[in-house]
Amino acid sequence: MSNEYILETHGLTKEFAGFVAVSDVNLRVRRGSIHALIGPNGAGKTTCFNLLTKFLKPSKGQILYKGQDITALAPADVARLGMVRSFQISAVFPHLTALENVRVALQRQHGSSFDFWRSKSILNQYNSRAEQLLTDVGLSEFAQTTAVEMPYGRKRALEIATTLALDPEMMLLDEPMAGMGHEDIDKIAALIKRISAKYTILMVEHNLSVVSNLSDTITVLTRGRVLAEGNYATLSKDERVKEAYLGAGHE
Repeated sequence: MSNEYILETHGLTKEFAGFVAVSDVNLRVRRGSIHALIGPNGAGKTTCFNLLTKFLKPSKGQILYKGQDITALAPADVARLGMVRSFQISAVFPHLTALENVRVALQRQHGSSFDFWRSKSILNQYNSRAEQLLTDVGLSEFAQTTAVEMPYGRKRALEIATTLALDPEMMLLDEPMAGMGHEDIDKIAALIKRISAKYTILMVEHNLSVVSNLSDTITVLTRGRVLAEGNYATLSKDERVKEAYLGAGHE
């Protein structure tokens, strides 16, 4: 594996009772890039994500992360190696404050258990870093706000903050703009662009405007296979890509 690429797959395949959801996918994600995975509904994008982060076991194929074969590893082991994902549905503790949510993630990153019963002074050791992460994602004013009271777009920013708290080398973002209005989309897109200076990002995203503005490389899936790959300027002129979207309904 070239040092240029942080993640590679070779012949990645997933079958469900005879149905091939992902078929012979060869993917290479360059270090320090924003790489988007797009395609029509049912193209296999989320299945591919679940294979990469080990929430699903491949039927065939190999996954390499930083040169290490992670095909047989458990999700938690992959996360410990520095590849962490977010989900379509915001995954934060709704009745903890933003600061407390990030603090929980910091405890995990430092190898501690989730010490809700520990003294306040011990937990407060994480406050400074948690506050910095909230500032990094534009949430400093929400530090003492419970997650359930935060606007949807701010919850997604909080989820990114908790992901950053794990200090990953690579972040996999599953539809980070899902369910957002234009204002929140602009904020999260700017946030992703900002953090990409330090992290490699692979994202599944439906919003093609976001994809065109953020992505260095785009892989197009259709019917579980790689249809095309390149930058947005190149793919937007590709007749096969146009047909795939128009034939299945533009996402």
